[in-house]
Amino acid sequence: MYYDHQLPGLGFRFFQEVSAAIERIRLIPEAWTKVGKLTRRCMLKGFPYALLYVMETDGILITAVAHLHRDPVHYHDRMM
Repeated sequence: MYYDHQLPGLGFRFFQEVSAAIERIRLIPEAWTKVGKLTRRCMLKGFPYALLYVMETDGILITAVAHLHRDPVHYHDRMM
């Protein structure tokens, strides 16, 4: 993984932050910024990424792990 090549253990920290963000979304799904009609964005702490997700009747659906320095048009087809 890219982050492990940058600094040993950083890839695991990235994984931990993605897991923590999923837990934050799971606990309070309406708390995060809407970026589409149904799509919301939860920023990761300490990394230039966000989770794009939609709320469904039986949980959440993560549609992208979006790099924040990439053109947002790249994720347009993953937003609802």
